[in-house]
Amino acid sequence: MDLQAMLGKCEREQWVSSDLDWSGTPRPMSADDERAIVQYFTDMAGIERLAGALFEEQRERAEDPTLRAIFESFVVDEVRHAEVAEKLAAYYDTRKLEDYRINPALQRFAPHFIASVKFLSAEIANAYITSGELILDIALLRSINDYVQDSMSERAMTLINRDESRHIAVDFHMIGYYSSQEYADLLAREATKPLAVRLRAIWSFAHVLYYGAPFFRGVFFKPMQVVDPSGTRMKEAFKRIQLLSKKPGVRRSAFVAFMERLQDSYNESAVTRLLFGRAIERLIGVDPSMIARLYNDAERERASRMSYDELAAEALSAKLSAA
Repeated sequence: MDLQAMLGKCEREQWVSSDLDWSGTPRPMSADDERAIVQYFTDMAGIERLAGALFEEQRERAEDPTLRAIFESFVVDEVRHAEVAEKLAAYYDTRKLEDYRINPALQRFAPHFIASVKFLSAEIANAYITSGELILDIALLRSINDYVQDSMSERAMTLINRDESRHIAVDFHMIGYYSSQEYADLLAREATKPLAVRLRAIWSFAHVLYYGAPFFRGVFFKPMQVVDPSGTRMKEAFKRIQLLSKKPGVRRSAFVAFMERLQDSYNESAVTRLLFGRAIERLIGVDPSMIARLYNDAERERASRMSYDELAAEALSAKLSAA
């Protein structure tokens, strides 16, 4: 990836919420639809603010000034997305049917996740960020927009999706870096972290695992059952995550290897599912249907030969194909 070209794209594609025309009137909808839509956009604002905090952590870690500037622009993007989501929630809250609050599972998960990113190794943090962006971009945002079926949402989502496409491209670039021999050599030269720091990392990550499943269920899977009942887009997002994990460099990560062993055991052994299935589902944090292997052997072999830029481009194209 040409980081300088990406930075130029980030700067050219900036926008503000006032660029959108908010003077229209929402389409007529049932009370149940209004409740669902306003809640989805309320939660979306919380998700976008969480993403902004994570990009801020990446900005602070980045040593390359161009990469640091890219992440700084991503923080601006996510703050803007949160503001637009809040305005969309207010726009569709025509009857004031409820006093809407961000999903409690998101409120519990977010501070622990942000704290854990400060202590986790960079590749683990980036793996979570990339997975979240893929779910958000391929599945959730597009499905909510289709469910709303209104021009105001369409205009906002077009701009938000353009931003998210840049984010995913850079996320994949960073996965490639963290999977490289260069990064492995850098880790080998680093001094062992103090015991207190390592214990804090374990403590923080334990909370991420504990609160992760309720978060994913409440903020991603439950809404997707309404806005994408076939599960097509969510499965496409998880397929991209699974294929990315099959890249040889990515699989060197102890964390990825551990998650793959859990997934393989879950899929290949009925006894393991019977005895430890619920524990594995809680550790991985996702719906059982997403732990299942969603790719075939040919797709895995093909993905293992592709560059990270090519994988990112194909993942972005899946936004359109998973309609």
